[in-house]
This record gives sequence, C-alpha cells and structure tokens, in this order.
Amino acid sequence: MGNLGMMEILLIGIALLIFFGPSRLPELGKSLGKGIQEFKKASRELTDSVKEDVVAPPADKDKK
Repeated sequence: MGNLGMMEILLIGIALLIFFGPSRLPELGKSLGKGIQEFKKASRELTDSVKEDVVAPPADKDKK
C-alpha cells in the first residue's frame, strides 16, 4: 500500500468529513476499531490452531 504522507492523510480526513459528517465519524471509527480487533482475534486463533496441529509430540518409534 505504501507510506501515507501528511497531505494524503489530510485529504482522506476531509473526504470522510464531507461524505459522513462530523457526527458519524466517531461511530465509524468505533466500528472500524471493533472490526480490526475481531480480525486480529480470529487470525490469532487460527494461527494457534495451526501451530497446535503442526507441533505434535513425536511418535516413539524406538519402543518395541
């Protein structure tokens, strides 16, 4: 995606103000934050699940 400079961030902020208005911005920010939090939680759970499946105790082949 690349680095965003100050002008790009300012332009995005002005566009958001125009489209949604100042009263809806906190609501949008809150829902965006919750969405990112849920995504991180789901990806962490998936990573943990895969790690548990991959890292299994080795079978004892030497026992007879």
